[in-house]
Amino acid sequence: MSLDLKPWDAADHLSDEGAILAYLEAAVEDGDPALIAAAIGDVARAKGMTEVAMEAGLSRESLYKSLSADGNPSFATVLKVLRALDIDLSFKRHVSAA
Repeated sequence: MSLDLKPWDAADHLSDEGAILAYLEAAVEDGDPALIAAAIGDVARAKGMTEVAMEAGLSRESLYKSLSADGNPSFATVLKVLRALDIDLSFKRHVSAA
């Protein structure tokens, strides 16, 4: 018996708004900038990287590179991509457990 395994891809599981927002929130809670960029990249791939790149005014290749695990996107790029994904960035005060 042979198993046909394929690598797990988060983008395959980001089909609804609730899952997308929960995924991004978890990445932000982790606090690792590379993880946050990669998570935004996963969402962009789930939505269609070509369409997101066009909406953001970026080339598809540069978007893939910026939002890869090894990428380091500028904040301007992150904002453009979030806007293209119809996702707002908001801030709240961090409350530490005392």
